[in-house]
Parts: sequence; C-alpha cells; structure tokens
Amino acid sequence: MLQLNKIHHIAIICSDYQKSKTFYTSVLGLTIIQEIYREERQSYKLDLALNGEYVIELFSFPNPPKRPSTPEAAGMRHLAFEVNDIQKTRDYLVNKNITAEAIRIDEFTQKSFFFIADPDNLPVEFYEK
Repeated sequence: MLQLNKIHHIAIICSDYQKSKTFYTSVLGLTIIQEIYREERQSYKLDLALNGEYVIELFSFPNPPKRPSTPEAAGMRHLAFEVNDIQKTRDYLVNKNITAEAIRIDEFTQKSFFFIADPDNLPVEFYEK
C-alpha cells in the first residue's frame, strides 16, 4: 500500500508577486526560506515556511488566468490554517484591513472557522484547534 508521510507543500500562482509576497509574509506571518527569480520563465518562486516547516511555493508568471471562485469550480477549493484563538485571529486580520467573513461553527465538529481571500481571491480558511 502507498504510504504518504505528510503534505510537502502547496503551490500558489499569483498575479501580483509583490502584493502576494507581502500578504503571505507580513499579514499571515509565513517566513521566507528562499526566493528565486527564474529569468527563462519570467517567474519568481518564493518558498515559505510556517513554524519552520516548508508549506507554500508562491509563483508569479506573466498574465496567469484568473481562478474561478464563484461559483466554485472543480479542483483545489481552499487553503486552511489551524489557529488557537479564532476571534483573536479574525480581529488581527480585520485590523490589517483584510475583509473577513463572520465566524461560523462547523456543524459536524462544532469548531469555529471563517474565510478571507488572498490578493488573487484564493479562499483562505482559519479553523479552530
């Protein structure tokens, strides 16, 4: 049987590299492991970590097509982060001028969660530990 150890990373393609880099580092607090500019592809590749663990590759490409979010399209739906204090997390993001949905309760787990959107309208969820 196939044995998977963990999710290694998530790749995200952005339309405005500097804006997305600021969002993922200054707003969400991910740390930069490595930043590479690939001249032949006119593309940045930014490796980001959460608590020292490599989690996201942020890519830029010239003129990427927009991601359909509404109505929801087939494919990867959203990125979710576990947090200890859902209200404190939401308050922090709102104070950073990020539009945040109201906190909801998962009907199956009874845990609190809410969504925001990254600079390219990618849904980002925060889920109570």
